[in-house]
Amino acid sequence: MSTLNEQKLTEYLDSLLEKGIPSVDCIVYKDHRQIYRHMNGTVDIDKKQKVREDQRYLMFSMTKVQTMTAFMQLVEQGKISLDDEVGKYLPAYKELMVKDEEGLRKLDEPMKMWHLVSMQSGLDYDLERPGIVRVLKEIGKSATTRQIVDSFVESPLEFVPGRHFHYSLSHDVVAAVIEVVSGMSFGEYLKKNIWEPLGMKDTFFAKPRNDGLLNLAQQYIVDETGIVPMEQTCNYQLSENYESGGAGLVSCTEDYAKLGDALSCGGELGDGRRILKPESIETIKKNLLCETSISDIATSMGRKGYGYGVGMQVLMHPEIIGSTSPAGVFGWDGAAGSCIQMDTVSKTSFVYTQHVRNCGMAYDTIHPTLRDIIFGE
Repeated sequence: MSTLNEQKLTEYLDSLLEKGIPSVDCIVYKDHRQIYRHMNGTVDIDKKQKVREDQRYLMFSMTKVQTMTAFMQLVEQGKISLDDEVGKYLPAYKELMVKDEEGLRKLDEPMKMWHLVSMQSGLDYDLERPGIVRVLKEIGKSATTRQIVDSFVESPLEFVPGRHFHYSLSHDVVAAVIEVVSGMSFGEYLKKNIWEPLGMKDTFFAKPRNDGLLNLAQQYIVDETGIVPMEQTCNYQLSENYESGGAGLVSCTEDYAKLGDALSCGGELGDGRRILKPESIETIKKNLLCETSISDIATSMGRKGYGYGVGMQVLMHPEIIGSTSPAGVFGWDGAAGSCIQMDTVSKTSFVYTQHVRNCGMAYDTIHPTLRDIIFGE
């Protein structure tokens, strides 16, 4: 990348307010140095409170970036492998049913960890699946991550693992595996191995309802009338004790920017410590999708030109989409429109936060535009 065009980036971020986005915040790091930050807008229903540096957001699927970082730490330590069978850690996953042309049949080949991390497991994102409903009825708000994740198997898989890309609860299952392998709750593992080393002091798991949480930006949603306020809910946190590896975290732009910097610098922190080795980052960036799955992610999620590695999209063919960014840019986004993107060649990363659900513009326009201004100018 060439020198960052700060004026262009600032003008673009400010233009989003004119399009109705209540608040924006963007931090850019290059080789352990914050080279840019701009925030604008308001974070309350009355539109009087200006966005703060320590503003909190429901991060939703940006949680997945941390889950995959944690997973790869355990791979490095030899405690788990991408090719391991899921049933090795979660016995409930040893016997699975799968849909086929004739109805249902027993899965005759095991689900493996690489199927989960690459969203090719055959699971879906149905939060009302019978197993979840049953566990919450029987156990209630105290139901744990492991109890709920084990219940996913009560529904058949949509397809044989490895044959399609289908965005799903797969990374919640990975979180449960991390609990088994580490002997800690998922939150405890993240705190010890990611939050504390990086100095992420304002990152934690949300609750199903988050009313009154200090510094939490008002959440909005796009409906037929426009961008309107909504409840401060995180519907992916299925109980008070559930810790969703796919969508459960509350965090702030500053905290996520520290993670982005470390991953873009090959897993290294500014003081020379590491949360991952460079080869682990390269594994994350390696496309795991078959040709059918590449077509799936392009059509179902609009990610043409992208592959998908260990839980993150990877820009493989920028020329297909007319992008000026280099191949290899990787990262992910969240349901409220935030994103994290990184490039290991230039050691550059950015985190963008907003708090608007159902905002198609974020994925179709905002994130690609920010990507090309930051990595491709």
